Amino acid sequence: MTILLNTFLIINTIAFILIGYDKNLAKNHKRRISEKVLLTFTAIGGTIGSGLGMLFFRHKTSKTSYLLKYWLIISIQILIFYFWYDFKFTL
Repeated sequence: MTILLNTFLIINTIAFILIGYDKNLAKNHKRRISEKVLLTFTAIGGTIGSGLGMLFFRHKTSKTSYLLKYWLIISIQILIFYFWYDFKFTL
């Protein structure tokens, strides 16, 4: 359980840093981190880090297409957790 918790902590930290770094790149008109990479970190468990990064750095908060994909990933994660949790306790 400790390994899983540490893994999620690392993934969320990386996701947070990536959002901030992408914001910095955007301000300096440099080549950006692709949305695919940002959303991949969200999908593999960096949901909280990405969300906090978006709020803290005020980045990607007005891009509707990104937000729709972000919330779709969160919805899928919630459904997976719900069905896994429900299945685990019905056995």
